[in-house]
Amino acid sequence: MKKASIISVGNELLAGLTVNTNVGYLSRKLLSMGIPTSSCYTVGDRIDSIVQILSQAAQQADIIIITGGLGPTDDDLTRQALARFMQVELEFSEELLAQISEFFSKRGLKMSANNKVQAYIPAGAEAIVNNVGTAPGIMAERDGKIFVCLPGVPAEMKQMFAESVAGKLKQVGGGQVVLTRKLNCFGTGESVIAEKLGDLMRRDRNPLINCTVSGGVITLYIVATAENKDVAEEMVEKDLHLLREILGDLAYGADEQTLAEVVGAKLRSHRKSLAVAESCTGGLIGKLLTDVPGSSEYFTCGWVTYSNEAKVSELGVDRILIDKCGAVSEEVARAMAEGARVRAEADFAIGVTGIAGPGGGTDEKPVGLVYIAVAGAGRLDVEHHIFSHSRGHIRYRTALAALNMLRLRL
Repeated sequence: MKKASIISVGNELLAGLTVNTNVGYLSRKLLSMGIPTSSCYTVGDRIDSIVQILSQAAQQADIIIITGGLGPTDDDLTRQALARFMQVELEFSEELLAQISEFFSKRGLKMSANNKVQAYIPAGAEAIVNNVGTAPGIMAERDGKIFVCLPGVPAEMKQMFAESVAGKLKQVGGGQVVLTRKLNCFGTGESVIAEKLGDLMRRDRNPLINCTVSGGVITLYIVATAENKDVAEEMVEKDLHLLREILGDLAYGADEQTLAEVVGAKLRSHRKSLAVAESCTGGLIGKLLTDVPGSSEYFTCGWVTYSNEAKVSELGVDRILIDKCGAVSEEVARAMAEGARVRAEADFAIGVTGIAGPGGGTDEKPVGLVYIAVAGAGRLDVEHHIFSHSRGHIRYRTALAALNMLRLRL
């Protein structure tokens, strides 16, 4: 199986001054050709450092793609580093210089003498035409490995990759297919998922199952490598079915499905309506629900009752209840959910109250404490959680937990 390594060159990347979007783009494109990326490197503007990384990448992959360092300034050193790595000299190309000069003349601009350096490429290498910028790319082969150098500017890199590089790399891939599907889970930790899956997460397995976590959502990536698309799809579907059987209600959707989308589909299929009453989440639950097209079919309305007075006047929460139990309590969450359900004449309602921080917590009620209530169908359920991390994270986790609670209820 052919593998790729991606090298990003530039001090601005190491300093965090520029966000590196090129790696994500190239990794996705390569994977679609059946060429998985085995490693990614970011290296500064030093020839010896670039040469060292080239050597490492060549030991791990069959295709090495370098982005950045092809400009006309003193810190653009990729072409020199590639020549040193290949143990050849840089050669000047009159044809490349003419192309660069034409780029400036068409725009009524005068070419700087510094741009002449862009007309040099390592001996034996092939130039890649750049129709949107001044920096030609480079393609070379050494010891059965393919080296591709592209500009770091995303617009230039993408066009050159699509027009001049992708076709050749597809041939190198040999027709193999790498297919990826996602299974999204919520309601437990990553370690519990791993324990349930056991040997299914072995690194030598095909399909390979990878795991990531974001905002409490655990995403399992099923990566199948096969000789053709039909076989890969069969492998992925088999694993999707197996994972769903093992994980049960922890798995809520596949690929790009969100919790709000899944909840909405269930409400629609049951012909049920929903209202929300939010305090600490500040309208986030309503926002997630209405991000889904067609949510007007089931979402009626929402209240952001941040103050105690709003809870009383808008939802009918008993002020004595707030004074006795506190605004952040099971009792108030229940009253908020039931008040929203009655006032909206909805089938279901969610009530949320909590302490998102960073201040406001006590020993009895710490920052991150939230109560979530779901009212409907003659039943009212309440859960309490203590979430950690930042204010934004606590609010987001609370919103997802509320949606998940309703999902399981439905």
